[in-house]
Amino acid sequence: MPAEIRAITTEQLAHRIRVDAVVMCSLGGGSHVGSCLSIADIMAVLFGRTLNVDPAEPRNPGRDRFLLSKGHAGAAVYASLAETGFFPREVLATHYADGSVLSGHVSHRDVPGVEWSTGSLGQALSVAVGIALAARMTAREHRSVVLMSDGECDEGQVWEAAMFAAHRKLDQLLAIVDYNGIQSLDTTVNTLDLEPFADKWRAFGWEVREVPGHDHEQLASAFGPSTSGRPVCVLADTTKGKGVPMMENQVLWHYRTPRGEELETALTALDATADDRALLEQFDDGIELARKMKSSGRSTRA
Repeated sequence: MPAEIRAITTEQLAHRIRVDAVVMCSLGGGSHVGSCLSIADIMAVLFGRTLNVDPAEPRNPGRDRFLLSKGHAGAAVYASLAETGFFPREVLATHYADGSVLSGHVSHRDVPGVEWSTGSLGQALSVAVGIALAARMTAREHRSVVLMSDGECDEGQVWEAAMFAAHRKLDQLLAIVDYNGIQSLDTTVNTLDLEPFADKWRAFGWEVREVPGHDHEQLASAFGPSTSGRPVCVLADTTKGKGVPMMENQVLWHYRTPRGEELETALTALDATADDRALLEQFDDGIELARKMKSSGRSTRA
């Protein structure tokens, strides 16, 4: 990883991810900004301290594999990758635009650092299980890491995968749940109550760690290796829309696009600098870079 990337703290990285995600959703007319803000700290700790990945060798066979199961928060993944050197930051300005490689839901096609396209909820844990099993069968040490939403844990496929992973004792597997308590059009409690959530994962044979989802030190500790020989589930207690008061804990910002005064309010709340805001004017440069990424065919499929 470039020296200038290593030099910033994970808190600074989280700030950049938040600002980038707000700007990207505004420029492209996308939504799910609340979900991106919810996971910014998780993403910063993963890409800043936890994952064994190298932007200079995005397909290194020994790399850790990261999957975002809640693919609608793809802007946060793209921001994490750009801010850690996988591709130029200017490309972020093309999010959701015709001709761009950055689709609304995260896609691996021509985007270095993205392992698998997601968006159909409930599926990525199964893929992460398969990656961990393949690593076990081929005596490889890389980790399989998946970040999930709480709402997708309503789906039966999640629990099939959880049961299989525990049965096979896939201790290279780390599942992180963004437990912000809001899904789609309502709270998780009103939609389908998950509690006792931690006990469910334990009953399925997982090592469970419950942590505040915006505390970087506690997240870094929780993302450490299994101590039990079992797969690890981290339940990260987060706030949807974290960092922008008007968006925090508001169902509205699962789908709403920040524009005009709302965009300015969000950027002001995030203490966005002039350098941060420069992304608003970088579409032309970004789309040329995006086209070069597409023509180079740099797919990062595992």
